[in-house]
Amino acid sequence: MKSTITIGKGLPYAVLTVLLLTTLSCQQQHEHQHEHPELTAAKTSETPEYFMLRPEVEKAYGYTHAIKIGNEIKVSGAVSMDDQGNPTAVRDLAQQMKNCYADLEKILVHFGCSFDDVVVENIFTTNMEACLEASAYRQEIYKDQFPTGTWVQVESLALPEFMIEIELEVYKTD
Repeated sequence: MKSTITIGKGLPYAVLTVLLLTTLSCQQQHEHQHEHPELTAAKTSETPEYFMLRPEVEKAYGYTHAIKIGNEIKVSGAVSMDDQGNPTAVRDLAQQMKNCYADLEKILVHFGCSFDDVVVENIFTTNMEACLEASAYRQEIYKDQFPTGTWVQVESLALPEFMIEIELEVYKTD
C-alpha cells in the first residue's frame, strides 16, 4: 500500500496557522518578560565573584577557593596547609580538621557570612574512624544547627599527608 501526500489548497492555511502560533508564542514570551522585569534583572546582576585564599597555591593547582553567584557561595575543599601549600599537622587528623575550619572561616568572613549560613558540608577523609573521633569539634563550629552533608572515606587526597578535606555550600541571606 502506497501513501502519498497531496499538497493542495490546505497548505497555505497550514503555513499561516504555524506562523500565527509562532508569532503569538514569541509575543507571549515578550509580554511575560515585561510583566516580570525582576527576572531579567536577576539573571544579569548575578556576576560571579571569585575569591582566592592562597592565590599562588590555587593558581599552581588550578582552582579557585570560592565563588559567589547571587546568594550562593560554593567553597572548594579546605585542607590543612600553610600559605606556601605545604601540609600542616601531618598525621594529626583532629588538628587538620581545626585548620580546615580556620581557613573556611576566613572565606566565610570575606563574604560577610558565618558557619550559620552553611547549608551543605561535605567531608572527605582518608581515616573515617579518626574523623568520627574528632567530629565533636564540629559542635564548636555549628552552634545552632548542623548543615546537610556527606562524609566519605577516600583512598587519598591531593597530597598523601592530607587526611581530611572539607567543602561547603553557603546561602547568604540579604
